[in-house]
Amino acid sequence: MRIIAFIFLMTGVTCFAQAQNPSSDNNNKVAQAERSYLVNSLVKIADPVLVALSKNELKKTMPVECVEGALEGRKQVTYLEAFGRLLSGMAPWLELGADDTPEGKLRQKYIRLALKGLDNATNPKAADYMNFNKGGQPLVDAAFLAQALLRAPTQLWDPLDQQTKTNIIRELKSSRVIRPYTSNWLLFSAMVEAALLKFDGAADQMRIDYAVKQHMQWYKGDGAYGDGENFHWDYYNSFVIQPMLIEILETTGNEKKLYAEVLRRATRYSGVQERLISPDGTYPPIGRSLAYRFGAFQSLAQMALLKKLPSEVKPQQVRAALYTVIKKQLEAPGTFDEKGWLQIGFYGHQPSIGESYISTGSLYLCSQGFLILGLTPTDELWTGADEDWTQRKIWNGHAIPIDHSIDN
Repeated sequence: MRIIAFIFLMTGVTCFAQAQNPSSDNNNKVAQAERSYLVNSLVKIADPVLVALSKNELKKTMPVECVEGALEGRKQVTYLEAFGRLLSGMAPWLELGADDTPEGKLRQKYIRLALKGLDNATNPKAADYMNFNKGGQPLVDAAFLAQALLRAPTQLWDPLDQQTKTNIIRELKSSRVIRPYTSNWLLFSAMVEAALLKFDGAADQMRIDYAVKQHMQWYKGDGAYGDGENFHWDYYNSFVIQPMLIEILETTGNEKKLYAEVLRRATRYSGVQERLISPDGTYPPIGRSLAYRFGAFQSLAQMALLKKLPSEVKPQQVRAALYTVIKKQLEAPGTFDEKGWLQIGFYGHQPSIGESYISTGSLYLCSQGFLILGLTPTDELWTGADEDWTQRKIWNGHAIPIDHSIDN
């Protein structure tokens, strides 16, 4: 029997402390307690960014932590990083819309903050007007903002006034001056174009086709792509490659067979990700950008959201695993500063783990780990009893399915 016990207070949402027992009612309470914790965690992360941006005070109040000597350069890009990355991870939850439940009322609050943020971020007259085209980094975070809009069109696009829509389209198009590297960066250009296709009715199809074609050529087998021609032991298949490939192809809608194959590979990759999570919720600190924390499991969370997990992986074990990982990393001392902003680190505050391109805004990519909140509270993932994930099963002496690669 696994004990769930925590105290995590946040306005508008009730947290629970509940021990699991065999009754279905108590199982459901445990599952809903885990959801409440994750909702609380997401809004705790989001609050400093969205509240400040809604007041046109993000640039005024957000600290910029980075490597020595990089401050002025990072200040040119870190605000769009924070907003685009945060909103991309929040978007499936926001897309559920408002309702009369405590969680639904909370979503209404953050939808309003996000809509105001979209206005201020793209309004040239606003104090928090953001950089979409100077330097290279803005292309990355224009893409994450585009991803957010594609994930929540009903709540983050449709309610906008025409001027704000015009501003967003203009800023996304302005990022075209940035030439992407021959790597996962090709998908940032393609993601921007996918959003322009959906919301403006036209796109530079060549940028989409080239990005997809190159990644198909870079496929290394067994569900993994190279980041460019070479394979890298890191989490970029999850940070960027697999989720953006899926969403780009889903948006264009004209490559049905290719889309199905990309989904098949992503299903396999999500199964690998699930097996990386240790019994106590740790995972290998492999590769660069570890300061993105549990954003490393975006692909696993996305496949749970899409209901495309491997047949041997139950939704409840993904919920339990992600809950445990997120809780472990968020509750490490130093994850947040005294005002609630994220600080650089993998487990707590570890400034030395941040590469030269990492700053405070970069850290909000961790929000991608919350994609499962886009499933309603009545979904199977949130209603069943906790299931031990694969490593927890095997290290407790239980049987697990034999793992198999997929063919090419």
